[in-house]
Amino acid sequence: MKYIAFDSNNPQALLQIAECAVPAITPTQVLVKVSAFGVNRADLLQRAGHYPPPPGESEILGLEVCGTLVSIGSEVSGWQPDERVCAIIAGGGYAEYVAIEASHLLRVPANLTDAEAAGLAEVYLTAFQTLHTIAGLQRGQKALIHAGASGVGLAAIQLCRLWGVETAVTASSADKLAVCAAQGASVLINYTHQDFVSELKQHWPDGVNAVLDMVAGDYVNRNLNIMAMDGTVVYLAMMGGRFAEKLDMAKLLAKRITITGSTLRNRSVAYKADLVAAFSKACLPAFSTRELSVVIDGVYKVTDINACHEAMQRNATKGKLVVRWQ
Repeated sequence: MKYIAFDSNNPQALLQIAECAVPAITPTQVLVKVSAFGVNRADLLQRAGHYPPPPGESEILGLEVCGTLVSIGSEVSGWQPDERVCAIIAGGGYAEYVAIEASHLLRVPANLTDAEAAGLAEVYLTAFQTLHTIAGLQRGQKALIHAGASGVGLAAIQLCRLWGVETAVTASSADKLAVCAAQGASVLINYTHQDFVSELKQHWPDGVNAVLDMVAGDYVNRNLNIMAMDGTVVYLAMMGGRFAEKLDMAKLLAKRITITGSTLRNRSVAYKADLVAAFSKACLPAFSTRELSVVIDGVYKVTDINACHEAMQRNATKGKLVVRWQ
């Protein structure tokens, strides 16, 4: 099969199409012929040597795919060959075929294109885990979503809209904020010239119940300033730096704030299976009704994979970047 290879010793080297064996499946797995795959910032980190796959997982880049079932493990039930599926994976997505745990599959709603389905799993499962499983957001509450125009950010905005949760977002341009507003965000903050703390204190003086943050750094203390009682801050990345100086424990204690970090890639098979099952029941039908959608910024041919990575690196995207094999 063909796959996209990278040079682990030279992060600046171009990605190349190479060939390797089709992966074998275990009794609990299925083999999927990949039609399209999503591109995530984690792929850039792995390419740069900063985010290796969990032990035993494929070294090939790629954390989400869409495709059709080719073969099914002996212990798998409820799935048939040729069904369209999408899924999160711990690695191996930049390839023509990938082995996936059957319990991690999502059935693709009939009205979704392959590109949309390829960009669904990673961002929506991450946002669902963050806001529902970890933060426990309830109808009528409020959330702040940093990097609102990212794939995860736009998924989080839509989930909040579905659940009756008001959202504020930060982003770096008017264009990005307009995309956030179209998905349901009600407070729009351009962090290049607006202070999100003062803006939120003006709009929501009682604070927010949850924060989804990919920035960290000096945002850690600033987030404390706009939290409601018993609020939760969930960190998914640290684009603003890995260290937070002089954490204000007084504010954290006074408001009983929970600060937690989360990743999805290195979760157990059982955890991911439970997350997929919960999301499938609660949210997947909303894609058929278009109450939820996958916001696509660009769809690339596989031969243009380097241009796709360059677009992600520029941090100018508004939604998902997807690559098609055909």
